[in-house]
Amino acid sequence: MENKIKIGITHGDINGVGYEIILKMLQDPALIDLCTPIVYGSPKVAAYHKKVLNIESVSFNIITKVEDANHKRINIINCVDEEVKVELGKSTPIAGRASWLALERATKDCKRGAIDALVTAPINKKNIQSENFQFTGHTDYLRAKFDVEQKVLMIMATESLKVGLLTMHIPLAEVPSHVTSANLREHIQLFENCLKQDFRILKPRIAVLGVNPHAGDSGVIGKEEQEVIKPVISELKNKGLLCYGPFAADGFFGSESYRSYDGVLAMYHDQGLVPFKTLAMEYGVNYSAGLPIIRTSPDHGTAYDIVGMNKASEMSIRHALYMAIDIFNNRHFYEEAHANPLRRQYYEKGADMDASAIEDTEI
Repeated sequence: MENKIKIGITHGDINGVGYEIILKMLQDPALIDLCTPIVYGSPKVAAYHKKVLNIESVSFNIITKVEDANHKRINIINCVDEEVKVELGKSTPIAGRASWLALERATKDCKRGAIDALVTAPINKKNIQSENFQFTGHTDYLRAKFDVEQKVLMIMATESLKVGLLTMHIPLAEVPSHVTSANLREHIQLFENCLKQDFRILKPRIAVLGVNPHAGDSGVIGKEEQEVIKPVISELKNKGLLCYGPFAADGFFGSESYRSYDGVLAMYHDQGLVPFKTLAMEYGVNYSAGLPIIRTSPDHGTAYDIVGMNKASEMSIRHALYMAIDIFNNRHFYEEAHANPLRRQYYEKGADMDASAIEDTEI
């Protein structure tokens, strides 16, 4: 039992739907067979939401550290010391601090290897801002905490559709300045490595979208496709990557061309997320690729407008937890498969080789 995967779950904004979707997800008794869930939050706040939602089937084992977790129970670590006031549907400084405290505690446990993966409930990106948190979201925060110098790729994923973003939470006016050869090259290579390592796709096919309408119409509407995107795609193809494009985003999704690819790289937030959420809102998962840890989250926000109404669906966070478990197992499989790779054992047919060279060739 102690070898079960330990999944940390942060409670997010206490005035949002975080606790509702967590509680609904944890009602499934099968989860205890798959992992040891450890909620980073507040027993008091959890009890408040249980009462509001009339969910009595979930009980928590209150612990002070991960090492005390009961592998047959749902565990919760209290991360909020002060008196916390829950104001459903409102953005408050207290709610922002509570979400940061849970995230900070869970991140520390991730860094020391006490938990195997992290599932984060939605935060409010404004009320969480403080001298301790000056980031645009979870991904940037975790990148800084783990001193990751390379790019980190935000991927919105389902079993059949994975959309990565070249740029994330930046103003639309700044997007073109980020469409550079170096940035695009790094993101495509990171995307391919993630699809191989984390999703066990042996030779992934990646579609790259254009940044302009109609993918620039051969330079009539914009130059980025001709001057940046196409050359990078050609360069990476010559290195053996299966990447294609640039495609006009509207026609690409409208014609269901995405079904022919393992991954789709969008140039900016709404270009990728609008079609993704239209197709997979309830089952979508937000995954941060390129981090040394595994972090997933539901693909929606705090949903203040429906808090306390028992309307929030837990399907997205449930799939986020399942995906975290799958990625954990896939990474171990990948590491084991590549730990002691065999040397390539062949010689080119028709090559001029003397007898001694043939004798030295491994067969």
